[in-house]
Amino acid sequence: MGYFELIIACIFVNNILLAQFLGNCPFLGTSKKMETAMGMSMAVIFVMVLAGAITWIVYTYILVRYDLVYLRTIAFIVVIASLVQFVEMFLKKSIPALYAGLGIFLPLITTNCAVMGACVLNVDKEYTFVQALVASFAYAVGFGLALVLFAGVRERILLARVPKPLQDTSIGLVTAGIIALAFYTFKGMV
Repeated sequence: MGYFELIIACIFVNNILLAQFLGNCPFLGTSKKMETAMGMSMAVIFVMVLAGAITWIVYTYILVRYDLVYLRTIAFIVVIASLVQFVEMFLKKSIPALYAGLGIFLPLITTNCAVMGACVLNVDKEYTFVQALVASFAYAVGFGLALVLFAGVRERILLARVPKPLQDTSIGLVTAGIIALAFYTFKGMV
């Protein structure tokens, strides 16, 4: 599979959020405002690309070499948690408004299944380092695309009259399902 096909597959066909259903907590939590969704998308792109690269190196050159593959989950969590701490410190210093807007959801990137899922998929699919880097970036872009689309729709929903039983989280889940169906049309492309 070429890099272009890999990018299309990771962003649209196997979207980490809408097809793999990983990372729904920040998806629902940070999608109420477009600014917060964009900030979360950028943070996830940064963390996922670095986590994908570092976990691939740790897996290939340490865990496989020394027959410690059973420690994969713990090693990946340590790498991801460290990266999130770095992003959190950076945002707190350089962009305090975004740091305040993300609130509790920034530390939740540590336990974001989308980041962990992308790292696990990279090693399970036996990607080379460059393929893992490209796939991590594409998964993160797909996450960001879905998050921004959803934030745009949720901002429009705030202006609409929604029946009482469907308000707040309920209409969010229905909308997420419709967006997931839209992404499902890409199945079979790659």
